[in-house]
Amino acid sequence: MANPSLKNEKLYDDLRDEGMSKEKAARISNAQANDDMHPSEKGGKAPPYEEWTKDDLYTRAQEIGIDGRSDMTKDELIEALRNH
Repeated sequence: MANPSLKNEKLYDDLRDEGMSKEKAARISNAQANDDMHPSEKGGKAPPYEEWTKDDLYTRAQEIGIDGRSDMTKDELIEALRNH
């Protein structure tokens, strides 16, 4: 049965076959079908965590709920953020 909300059903099916979630496959297939979007281009422009201040790393860890962040060093915060 066709899904009218999908703009590129074949790509969606291929992405699902690769193990992608329904939501992510739908977002990618619809973005690929939209001429104004370029999903294959590199994403955000945020600097690597090593360039962040410890306070900024702590704030980000707080936003996403990393436990024990107040006792972590800068390197530990970076590792926890990358592994979250």
